[in-house]
Amino acid sequence: MNRIASDVRRVPAAFGALDRLLRARLLAQMATLGGGALRIHDAMGVIDIAQADARQPPLEIRVSDPAFYRSVAAFGSVGAAEAYMDGHWTCEAAGSSPGQALVELVRLLVRNRDLLDAMETGVARAGGLALRGLHALRRNTRAGSRRNIAAHYDLGNAFFRLFLSDDLMYSSALYAGDADTLEQASARKLERICRKLRLRPGDRVVEIGTGWGGFAVHAAKHHECHVTTTTISREQHALASARIAAAGLQDRVTLLRADYRDLHGQYDKLVSIEMVEAIGARYLDTYFAKLGALLKPDGLALVQAITIEDHRYARALRTVDFIKRHVFPGSFIPSVAAMVAAKARSSDLALVHLEDFGSSYARTLQAWRRRFLAQLPQVRAQGHDERFIRMWEFYLAYCEGGFRERSIGVAQMLFAKPGCRDAEFVAGLDRIEA
Repeated sequence: MNRIASDVRRVPAAFGALDRLLRARLLAQMATLGGGALRIHDAMGVIDIAQADARQPPLEIRVSDPAFYRSVAAFGSVGAAEAYMDGHWTCEAAGSSPGQALVELVRLLVRNRDLLDAMETGVARAGGLALRGLHALRRNTRAGSRRNIAAHYDLGNAFFRLFLSDDLMYSSALYAGDADTLEQASARKLERICRKLRLRPGDRVVEIGTGWGGFAVHAAKHHECHVTTTTISREQHALASARIAAAGLQDRVTLLRADYRDLHGQYDKLVSIEMVEAIGARYLDTYFAKLGALLKPDGLALVQAITIEDHRYARALRTVDFIKRHVFPGSFIPSVAAMVAAKARSSDLALVHLEDFGSSYARTLQAWRRRFLAQLPQVRAQGHDERFIRMWEFYLAYCEGGFRERSIGVAQMLFAKPGCRDAEFVAGLDRIEA
């Protein structure tokens, strides 16, 4: 049984009748919370929402402005995130840093998915429709893709250098032990990809989504292959070009600034590391058709993708969450089933191996979050305000919590063309050690 106890004092003027109503509605929705405990502090009192067998001290949510309740009522979970960005609430927990407490709050809410879904009802339905309308304007046409990518990746190379690993990989690292550093885990991920693809000297590799050149430099330097890689981010292109030149790899790496849909030719191998999320769901068939067309008849492709649970994919397509609204405009998270279906409709590729390592992404995000929070003076010096800082803190905690609860995952999917006959190698992929 849940216990809801309220120490209600005289209602301050800041809480109008509507605020009290919306507050009562939210607390009623939270009454069935399970698997943890919350304590909400606001100007009306202290409210405990707890399970009788909750073993951990409650997460403390401190509401400093009743606008929090209005935001949640109007826009559901997106409204809650926006209220955090505006400084209307914070989260704390005994023995935890504020950032870690936020991660634990996300985990608790994911474990109570029905409560999250309930937040999107009532007036929030209208807010959801408005958010979907705005999201629909961010379609990933060629021009739209450039705008969407620029909105995030062109924040500035100096900004991303503050918290990414030294190789500037903005994708999940691959951890093998508790003592691993972010740099070690990131290098392991890159080498695992190269070994899965059996990169050899002279192989011609195409990469969809350069990032800052981490994979291209690693593959060309350590495996002596030729990499053609493309990005549509102005900032990424500039820094990747400089890194390729600094490594003396201009003869092995061809850097393009082109949309993946405009790539031509055929290659031995193909790589796409966490780029598929940026294409938009309606272009999933287009993406896999292009993968198939770019490969030689015996080629291999490796796609690393953030994934959502198959049974939640359709619902996720119909909703706009905090990530779509504020972090990655035009994005979506595919499910494994959706990607397999798209490749079946649009190509002759066969899925021959899949490895999920969502727990590594949780650790990657934790490392990024800690580095980001440790660099706040530099973030501010770059001209970013407090709302931006809170948005990024929420983003990193939000994603980490999702990976820790396995509501989202990350997978490396290896696809083969019909002419690829290396069945013995494919069967032994689980034994690869990088």
